[in-house]
Formats: sequence, structure tokens, C-alpha cells
Amino acid sequence: MTDGPESQKRALRAELRERRRIRTATEREREAAAITQHLVDLASDLGSRSIAAYLSTPEEPGTRDFLSWACGQGIRVLLPVSRADGLLDWAPYDGEQEDEDLMGMPTPTTELLGPIAINDVDLILVPAASVDRSGMRLGWGRGYFDKTLGSMENCPPVYAVIFDDELVDSVPSERHDQRVDGVVTPSGIVALQP
Repeated sequence: MTDGPESQKRALRAELRERRRIRTATEREREAAAITQHLVDLASDLGSRSIAAYLSTPEEPGTRDFLSWACGQGIRVLLPVSRADGLLDWAPYDGEQEDEDLMGMPTPTTELLGPIAINDVDLILVPAASVDRSGMRLGWGRGYFDKTLGSMENCPPVYAVIFDDELVDSVPSERHDQRVDGVVTPSGIVALQP
């Protein structure tokens, strides 16, 4: 086995999955409340009227309370639905029923929009395993968000939602990996520069 970026990524992802798995329910609740407030602040500061985001799973930093808030404020929320070809479709989120896409990720049950629906949003929130201080994002290895962000002509601000210990000095990267503009963690909002 080589020690190239792909094997380094696999090892780091395994470590990060384990760290997330052993977080206590109390830690998760406290961190989710802080992240929600910071996401509200970010969306408010940017004057966001349309957001592309994702429904967090139980081990991810929580986005659900924020998405409920956004829907209640009349902010249009689009959520990703993975496709077999490696692209993402998008669906409006109404804060109600959920289903699972082909990758087992939670998705809305509303109408499916095509991949270009994301072009009309003014903030994108993405999941990440880790992000470094230059904004390089380490995803979970499927490449959906890298393909989406890499294909956008006029990309709005992109923020990854991570735990505090997942903002690091450097992450292994490859040519196709995409940077983010900042991160939202339980401690706050951090803008990042390449």
C-alpha cells in the first residue's frame, strides 16, 4: 500500500469517524445548539434567502435545527439527492418528511430538481470530515460535493459544518478536491483564505 493522498485520506477518515462515534449525547446536544446559533448568524449576516445544505445524520454536526429555523424564516432550502452518475440533484426542503437516497443519506420527499438548481442559492453548507486552515476540504470520499462545487461558474460562499477538532493545519488533497470559504463549528464561524 502506498502512502499517497488517497491512503492518507482513508486513514484520516477512519480516525475522524471514530472520534465522531464516541462523542457523548451531552456533547452532541451542546455542540448542535452552538452550531445552530452560528449558522443562524451566518445566514443572517449574509442576508441569505436561498440555501443549499444537507440533513445531518446523528453522528454529524447538527444542521437540522438550523434548517427548521431557515424554513420558518421563509428561506428557501435545497437539499442534495445523490444520483448513480455521481452528481447531485436538489430538492426543496419543507421541514417535513424525509426519505433516504441511494447512498442512505436523508433527503426530502419533495419534487426533484436537477443539478443546476443549486446555481440560484446564495449560501452553500457542505458536510466534511475535516478542513484545513487554507480551506481545503476533506470529504467522505464519494466526491459529490467536489463535483458540484467544481462545476459552478458563480459559486456563492461555501461553508463546511464540522466539529472544532476537525479544523486542522493541513489535510491530504488531490487535484479534484475543492476548497471552502469557511467553516462553522461549535466555537464559531471561521473565514478561510487559500
